[in-house]
Amino acid sequence: MSSENIYILGIESSCDDTSASVIYNGKVLSNVVANQEVHAKYGGVVPELASRAHQQNIVPVVQQAIEQAGITKNDLNSIAFTRGPGLMGSLLVGTSFAKSLALGLNIPLIDVNHMQAHILAHFIDEEGSRIPPFPFVCLTISGGHTQIVKITNHFEMEILGETIDDAVGEAFDKSAKILGLPYPGGPLIDKYAQLGNPKAFKFTKPKVGDLEFSFSGLKTGILYFIQKNVKENPNFIKENLNDICASIQYTIIEILMDKLKNTVKQTGFKHIAIAGGVSANSEIRKRLTLAEKHWGWTTYIPKFEYTTDNAAMIAIAGYLKYLNNDYSDISVTAKARLKVTE
Repeated sequence: MSSENIYILGIESSCDDTSASVIYNGKVLSNVVANQEVHAKYGGVVPELASRAHQQNIVPVVQQAIEQAGITKNDLNSIAFTRGPGLMGSLLVGTSFAKSLALGLNIPLIDVNHMQAHILAHFIDEEGSRIPPFPFVCLTISGGHTQIVKITNHFEMEILGETIDDAVGEAFDKSAKILGLPYPGGPLIDKYAQLGNPKAFKFTKPKVGDLEFSFSGLKTGILYFIQKNVKENPNFIKENLNDICASIQYTIIEILMDKLKNTVKQTGFKHIAIAGGVSANSEIRKRLTLAEKHWGWTTYIPKFEYTTDNAAMIAIAGYLKYLNNDYSDISVTAKARLKVTE
């Protein structure tokens, strides 16, 4: 580890949140996030509106992050930014800004893989946080990804299993939409589920490979279930919302836990981490904590603020790459599709 005092500015603009963070020797000094509420009325993220909002937000967000960190831009050692995956228009805003700032300050530029950054958020230096030892397994769960990844070192990763169709975050949000809940619906299902009976209704789990996921059939099953019951009782959703949400959440989390159990059985790894927006879900966090007692796993659950898209995870990934002198050329381009192994 370097003895030099290193300040990294991280910039995240992959989807609909504009975020900037300053990390000092692995510790977070600031992590500013500007949410875009404009998408709620459309029931999902509108790419064109997202990129316009990033253009409006990026300068004040970066300035606020630097001010909160108690430094000036001249103290920065490097600029780290999200190269991908994500929405192309949104990525271009962050990429262009990061390039311009790095050129203006004459400091290195570091491109970061968004999905790697979700995993590397576990290496943020904070009091009371546990850092997983190599090798370990990470379940990356978000609106666009559902993967089981073997982590050999900070930048050597292997996908052991992934979804063959939809991501788990999409399953939560689409289920919420079927129930008439506003976007983003995943957190609302979690909220109502805590008041309901998880065994009230039974949904069929997909039959796929031991380490594979599938949520397309589950979504269809939930849709048909709701349509059938609403036809018989127009007030079915209103009268049973908590139980429906609890049953949906229970089924989804059971699927995730089954795959993790299969992973431990096949690999022998018992250090298990989670990452990505869905790792904010209360049930997966509870079940992982219980797994330590039941199965002798050691589990790593990120702080809530580092689960959804944020720049602190981009900054820590940039910091680790900076220590390796792994810089980007100014000709680097944004990439909407990018695997966690790239």
